[in-house]
Amino acid sequence: MLTHIQIRDFAIIDSVELELGAGLTVLTGETGAGKSILVDALLLASGGRAGAEIVRHGAERAEVTATFTLKGNDAAAAWFKDQEIDCDDECVLRRIVTSDGRSRAYVNGQATAVQALRQLGETLVDVHGQMEYQSLMKRSAQRRLLDSHGGHESIAKSTSSAWRQLKALKEQRDTAKAAGQDRTARLELLRYHVAELAALDLKPGEVADLLAERQRAAQSGRLAQGVRETLQALRDADDGSAEQNLTRALAMMRQLATIDARLVNIAQTLDESLIALRESVDEISRYEADLEADPARQEWLEQRLAAIEATARKHRIEPPVLHALMQNLQAELVQLEELTVTLEGIEAQVIQAEQLFLAEAQKLSLARQSSAKNLSERIAALMQGLGMPGGKFSIDVRQRSGQEAGEHGLDDVEFLVSANPGQPPQPLAKVASGGELSRMSLAVQVAAVESMQQPCLVFDEVDAGVGGGVAEIVGRQLRSLGDAHHGRSQVLCVTHLPQVASQAHAHVRVAKLTDGKATRTSLHTLAESDRIEEIARMLGGIEITDKAREHAAEMLKVGAGEERKKAKKK
Repeated sequence: MLTHIQIRDFAIIDSVELELGAGLTVLTGETGAGKSILVDALLLASGGRAGAEIVRHGAERAEVTATFTLKGNDAAAAWFKDQEIDCDDECVLRRIVTSDGRSRAYVNGQATAVQALRQLGETLVDVHGQMEYQSLMKRSAQRRLLDSHGGHESIAKSTSSAWRQLKALKEQRDTAKAAGQDRTARLELLRYHVAELAALDLKPGEVADLLAERQRAAQSGRLAQGVRETLQALRDADDGSAEQNLTRALAMMRQLATIDARLVNIAQTLDESLIALRESVDEISRYEADLEADPARQEWLEQRLAAIEATARKHRIEPPVLHALMQNLQAELVQLEELTVTLEGIEAQVIQAEQLFLAEAQKLSLARQSSAKNLSERIAALMQGLGMPGGKFSIDVRQRSGQEAGEHGLDDVEFLVSANPGQPPQPLAKVASGGELSRMSLAVQVAAVESMQQPCLVFDEVDAGVGGGVAEIVGRQLRSLGDAHHGRSQVLCVTHLPQVASQAHAHVRVAKLTDGKATRTSLHTLAESDRIEEIARMLGGIEITDKAREHAAEMLKVGAGEERKKAKKK
């Protein structure tokens, strides 16, 4: 239940705070006062879309904070558990939108992704607006409403999961079948290529090693000359090689170290350098010996590289990739050789998945048919009091064949209505009268939400197109929703009808104020005397007369009387 909402710099609201309670609360005001702004702000706080246009002109950011009690709301409690966010039977949603369109969301002070906030919002508030008249024309929306009313979400979810698994297996089977169509030709080609590459017997990294060896062979003369000059300088020079000079220097340091101990470390370092020098000389000598040309080896090297490069050109790849190609072709060969066995296994899985899907879809279909009867009767009963006496309503649940099934099961769901006696039922989308359509939509919404446990229900001018006695009945229906669930229900309704406003438990007036320079919207909870004035204004006329006030007082008295009658019956 929504207990408090605070709005700052949102649309034409500069700053508003509102305390709310259980029951039916109506919001009224002059046309253009911004009655629906509160609904828009609530939608934003619960994860709705945000844009820079909602920020009040001249302000840096818009901010909406909504506080809800969570008592008895298992779905919201589950969300907090999944998100690992602490809550003590209360949650605070905070949404900030800056003038450049950026948005931030917080739940109980913790930054939250908007998608996650939207999921939480769906457990806290349910908004019904005039646009839903259009959405109710779609069969998909009618199916969702029936499933929600009947509590089929779990079966619908398992049916959808079974369908997706079946679809994935069918795609896997089709892919395997397509691969099998040219299996024989592909197998022959793969075996030829694999045999050719196996004969080549290319080792990992071999191409790089061979290319390096070719490079050394091509530069053997230069390498030999350089090695000889290096050895001459380090060891074989007649006029003093590096080894001879370093040996003399070491001998001198050792003699001097007997006089000054500080030279011991230097002598040790020279000794280590001499050892390293001799090791390097030995290694260079071995390298020089290996440089001797081997014509047979060079010939083999060129032939080996020529064979590798020819095979690589055939496959249009670089030589170093040949080894990886061999592995890939071997894997594909194994897969194709096992394709027959794999395809048989997939076919068996498809049959099993199909049986599972049909079983789940049949359960869902039976549940829908049962719920359709219950919901149809409830909506038909509501129609009688909404200016459509003798009207009929039915929900047609038709099964399709298994071949035409889909993610949502086997059923086509369609709402059929006859607003007047003697007329055959027609799809809801074909009801011509706008007034009838709005009343039908209201009946559907009221019948559906009565069975739901949504803590806060919002109706945004869903009473458009009705008036007179029918409007009073609409008000009573909305009030009964506010009385549902042992006084824990909450209904917010934006309305322009005094018959609806007089049935409310609480009344909020929305007013537009201007000083000639700027315009802002204000919200005030009305006392009983103020309610009389507001309902008298709603009854019509430029000037509020005493007669209008008397009529307004009588309407409020009637609404209170109906409440006392219900209390006595209880």
